[in-house]
Amino acid sequence: MNLKIISFRIIAILVFFQTYTFGWEEKPEIAKLFNDAQINGTFVLYDVSNNKFIGYNESRAKTRYIPASTFKIANSLIGLAEGTVKNVDEILPYKGETKPFIAAWGHDMGLREAIKLSNVPIYQELARRIGLKDMRLWLKKLDYGNQEVGNVVDRFWLDGPLKITALEQSKFLAKLTQNTLPLSKQIQKSVKEIVLIEKRKNLELYGKTGWQNAPDKGVGWWVGWIKKDGHTYTFALNIDINKPLDANKRVMLGKASLKLLGLL
Repeated sequence: MNLKIISFRIIAILVFFQTYTFGWEEKPEIAKLFNDAQINGTFVLYDVSNNKFIGYNESRAKTRYIPASTFKIANSLIGLAEGTVKNVDEILPYKGETKPFIAAWGHDMGLREAIKLSNVPIYQELARRIGLKDMRLWLKKLDYGNQEVGNVVDRFWLDGPLKITALEQSKFLAKLTQNTLPLSKQIQKSVKEIVLIEKRKNLELYGKTGWQNAPDKGVGWWVGWIKKDGHTYTFALNIDINKPLDANKRVMLGKASLKLLGLL
């Protein structure tokens, strides 16, 4: 057999095991939370220090879904890295509908405000300014999901082809929390600051929601991380949204799972 072919196969095997082998602990108590809420989904907690996953529904955790507005974290990083915006407070113009899906979206704003409101039109403008070529390059550098952007620069994270698993989300966020993404520490620090949800004496909670195909049936997300007593844990939840009220269960189930694990 050709030595080049053998070498390629060895490299492929090593990459496979590096990517897909990990410790996983299934938590039936979290399964009960989802079952009681009548929700189909998955929850992943990544213990960064111990390189271990704890959660519910490992099979779904390995399945890729469209990231929807959770991509705003990566979009912010890329926009800052490209100099598309100088900082998270530089104002971008609103170019969406006159009567947007969420009324508060309907004006110019910076990324700090836009990510809190999950303002789709503002982030679509950011993506258009970045462009398909650079977006494609950055998704590869960030090793984000399947790295596919297709041909529509302002819709690929809403309609596809971009997809990512809950496991991949948690690993991507772990790199962000450790400042090990191929970006300056200042850029990573800026983006982390704008997704801070709660800060206590010994605890910090960061997160971002997403809802593919909102306001209709689709997949809902809540991803983020928690820093407690000097330790960092990233998490990713996704669920099937079959009716609008299911969207409220993203954060509800996520927080309940974190509490069950003794982190909230």
